[in-house]
Amino acid sequence: MQLFVDGDACPVKAEVEKVAARHGLAVTIVSNGGLRPSANPLLRHVTVAEGADAADDWIVEHIAAGDICITADIPLAARCLDKGALVLGPNGKPFTQEGIGMALGMRELSRHLRELTAGGQTHHSGFSKQDRSRFLGELENCIMKLKRAVSPHV
Repeated sequence: MQLFVDGDACPVKAEVEKVAARHGLAVTIVSNGGLRPSANPLLRHVTVAEGADAADDWIVEHIAAGDICITADIPLAARCLDKGALVLGPNGKPFTQEGIGMALGMRELSRHLRELTAGGQTHHSGFSKQDRSRFLGELENCIMKLKRAVSPHV
């Protein structure tokens, strides 16, 4: 089991590192650059070439069933789910096969409405302590779920 983090603009990298260290799990943070490397030997930084989907493509190429991806990117979440990985948003909300179609549709609708009303500008809501807490709990749940799938006595 490995954790893959869509590293650009991810607000929970430190939390991922802390939980992964507790479980002895390898973490790969993928970005277009500009991230400070960690001294933690379980953490690996991968810098990809500039490009709209370069980090996403790298993650999809390397992720497998039984891995976890941390991303807010809905199309990336869909691609990782298709490979059998668990996917968790930085706000702690899991992406599922049952809900990903609706999430993709809502994303497209929101994009269309932004184009009509605000000239395509995006407004992101703030990241709260509750989001961080929910993320930590849900990441722990994902890891334990995968560990139980491998060894039912965990």
